[in-house]
Amino acid sequence: MSIAAGVEGSNPALNIGIFAVFVLITLVIVFRASRNTKTASDYYAAGRAFTGPQNGIAISGDYLSAASFLGIAGAIAIYGYDGFLYSIGFLVAWLVALLLVAELLRNTGKFTMGDVLAFRMKQRPVRAAAAISTLVVSFFYLLAQMAGAGGLVALLLGIDGGAAQSVVIAVVGVIMIAYVLIGGMKGTTWVQIIKAALLIIGALAMTLWVLGKYGFNFSALLQGAVDKAGEGGDGLLGPGKQYGATGTSKLDFFSLGIALVLGTAGLPHVLMRFYTVPTARDARRSVVWAIVLIGVFYLFTLVLGYGAGALVGPEDIKAAPGGVNSAAPLLALNIGGPVLLGLISAIAFATILAVVAGLTITASASFAHDVYANVVKKGKAVAGSEVRVARITAVVIGIVAILGGILANGQNVAFLVALAFAVAASANLPTILYSLFWKRFNTQGALWSIYGGLIVTIVLIVFSPAVSGKPIDPKTGKSTSMLQGVDFHWFPLDNPGLVSIPVAFLLGWLGTILSKERDPGKYAEMEVRSLTGAGAEKAVQH
Repeated sequence: MSIAAGVEGSNPALNIGIFAVFVLITLVIVFRASRNTKTASDYYAAGRAFTGPQNGIAISGDYLSAASFLGIAGAIAIYGYDGFLYSIGFLVAWLVALLLVAELLRNTGKFTMGDVLAFRMKQRPVRAAAAISTLVVSFFYLLAQMAGAGGLVALLLGIDGGAAQSVVIAVVGVIMIAYVLIGGMKGTTWVQIIKAALLIIGALAMTLWVLGKYGFNFSALLQGAVDKAGEGGDGLLGPGKQYGATGTSKLDFFSLGIALVLGTAGLPHVLMRFYTVPTARDARRSVVWAIVLIGVFYLFTLVLGYGAGALVGPEDIKAAPGGVNSAAPLLALNIGGPVLLGLISAIAFATILAVVAGLTITASASFAHDVYANVVKKGKAVAGSEVRVARITAVVIGIVAILGGILANGQNVAFLVALAFAVAASANLPTILYSLFWKRFNTQGALWSIYGGLIVTIVLIVFSPAVSGKPIDPKTGKSTSMLQGVDFHWFPLDNPGLVSIPVAFLLGWLGTILSKERDPGKYAEMEVRSLTGAGAEKAVQH
């Protein structure tokens, strides 16, 4: 099956129709959910009214982004074993979140990461730092999702022109702003629950379909992928096809792995989900539910990736308009024709929409709650004004995301996501762990850790081969770096996690040691509250 047939075999009108039905249904649900959005707690944390299992499904909906679905399936189709290592990193990361962060965070904070960090520090500088860090991570993550939306639409609707793709990115942005403005956290959570269910059911159906073609024999499927790949196909079944040609690529993989495993527990939009449940026990249950759902989904991607490799073939996938990200849609077209392609594409679109809405509400909440209410108004904001500022911020962030997505269109989605993880692991995680577990930790340590982690990570990314200086691929005539034709890199690794995360931990320790400030009483209060839940924020009764 040729790629031309692949794109021509899709039915743009059908794809748009299925997607429009999804948007309409979710908008109705968001309107219904918005009836109870009266207070700041309703808007930011859905009145803390979701159960553990509901929140767990929503977390998996928030976490299984376009990179998880499209990127990992594509990586497995092309690189085999090495592509699956992304899944392992993304999944293992949840153990860090479960064992070290979820429960303590739910007990200590109110709406944002800044609440936890400022609990025993000087409020204004720490909240400002937490908000800046949240906005930077959210921005990188938003860029990745918006760029993914552009590429996906090019594949599904046969839209090649840059201007037409820009219009589609703008439409995604506008729908996302509507979700956040109308429904707040409650509406966004319901969108994520529906999307997670659709994504897992869709992936399950395709997995069974692919396995059915090989008599439900996974070994036969793997052999099919090896045969289709031709020369060097055996490399799909062992490590080293993507990472392993040189010493630096092994280090690079190690660095990426560290960023993925430690980044999740520092992602602001994941942390904020812990506040939408009534108790810390529910926060823990929701993470367990999320781990099960995400783990099962990644097992599906293993079959989908090798299935795409066996039935579509690596060469056809690379030649498609969406490149590696088009493996799952092309597999859907191969096994189920235009209708299955339309369904899977609508699910992928819904995935992008739901994740983008979750990121936007997190970023707007951080700005309104941390910067406006606590830094500008010094904690004396008029009732209702904070939510109004959050809504205005959501619109601004939406517009910035649309413009950024248009600029980033065509960039590698997985690279942008890994960047967000590296920033989260370097700037947020050290500060959160020190705050929760180190008695001596103080304001200066927190500021050094956040700003130091942010600056080091961004500098290393700018001067890494990911941005400039990778060799030109003779087949495409292009370098895989972000900028073509220039080379100013001096840092050898694509992902800075291996250097930036230890540096951020070190800076947090150094800043603390060099400062005289300490408040053992406030730490004791925080410890009791984080471990027992005494004094924690309660659910809102309507």
